[in-house]
Amino acid sequence: MKKLAYAVTAACLASTMAFAGGHAKTVKIGIALGFTGPAESLAEPMARGAELAIKEVNASGALLDSAKIEIVRADSTCVDASAAAAAAERLVSSERVDSVIGGLCSGATISMLQNVAMPKGIVLFSPSATSPALSTLEDNGFFFRASPSDARQGQVIAEILMEKGHKSIAMTYTNNDYGKGLADSIQTNFEAAGGKVTINTPHEDGKGDYGAEVGALAQAGGDILVVVGYLDQGGKGIIQSALDAGAFERFFLPDAMIGDSLVQAIGPDLNGAIGSVPGTDSDGAVTFANLAKADGFESGPYSPESYDAAALTLLAMQAANSKDSKVFKDKVFEVANAPGEKIFPGELAKGLNILKNGGQIDYVGATAVELIGGGESAGSYREILIKDGQITTVGYR
Repeated sequence: MKKLAYAVTAACLASTMAFAGGHAKTVKIGIALGFTGPAESLAEPMARGAELAIKEVNASGALLDSAKIEIVRADSTCVDASAAAAAAERLVSSERVDSVIGGLCSGATISMLQNVAMPKGIVLFSPSATSPALSTLEDNGFFFRASPSDARQGQVIAEILMEKGHKSIAMTYTNNDYGKGLADSIQTNFEAAGGKVTINTPHEDGKGDYGAEVGALAQAGGDILVVVGYLDQGGKGIIQSALDAGAFERFFLPDAMIGDSLVQAIGPDLNGAIGSVPGTDSDGAVTFANLAKADGFESGPYSPESYDAAALTLLAMQAANSKDSKVFKDKVFEVANAPGEKIFPGELAKGLNILKNGGQIDYVGATAVELIGGGESAGSYREILIKDGQITTVGYR
């Protein structure tokens, strides 16, 4: 396995500014994402999104009377629960971070939450963990996510499939919390709408041959194959095997299957595939994409959510006048939702100063984020079409 600690110290700005009272003050933020594993191609743009918000706050000098933020990256992997817990433990116990942005995948996130964040009292803010299980998992108020639950994505996918005229689907899912949670949600909503699920079966990541799995899917049949997997591992293998065998020509790609690496790996045969991924057409989304480009990277799946997770973490610290997770966790909902002045990407200094002066903000951010019960985003989705080798957006829901 690649090294557990992906990189350290992504921000090297000075950390010796002072508290009122003369105490040196540094805020440390851990970024724990799946830099290796079945969704690794998504991790770097996500980290850059979070780091963009942190750079913006550092440049403002407005956080907690001129505190400076240090960033420490760690590789939570995606599906290795032990590695995820070890990464979080290092961040909290050795690096002594004040909060963690992560994880990327639901299983890794659950492991970090249950084994480290909750027992040690550290806020864990995931940009992209979408398992419905996280809505009800005990977290003592230390867990938030900038993405919606897959209970919502299942509804959206069922709507898209029915509107496209697909009355029957074959479905395979990666055999973990994320895969099963989303597949069950899709099946429930699709059948409630009058559709038929011919098969709903798991697959394992990391296999060299998916012929047997595709054989079972083909035998069951269906208008389209729904692949609830990871774009850099089993999901990609299932699609390639299905194409090689002539088993399916039409595919639906949920959020963890959306990314340029899959389009490049499969090539023209993926044209015509449809899918869904969290996203909005809000002004904030456009502003974030421009800010990302100016910072040297392209906004990708969950990059905007990563910006929002980091921004909300820092704004909550300001509202609480504390970097202590046990204190600022109670301010996250307050800064995320109305009432208050709306704050968009590029306006974090404005938000920090309003809070410093006792005012209220309603953080809109890059994803028009609105937090609901369970500390998750209410969520909007982009409807995706793979066309001419490109991921295109054909609508929003």
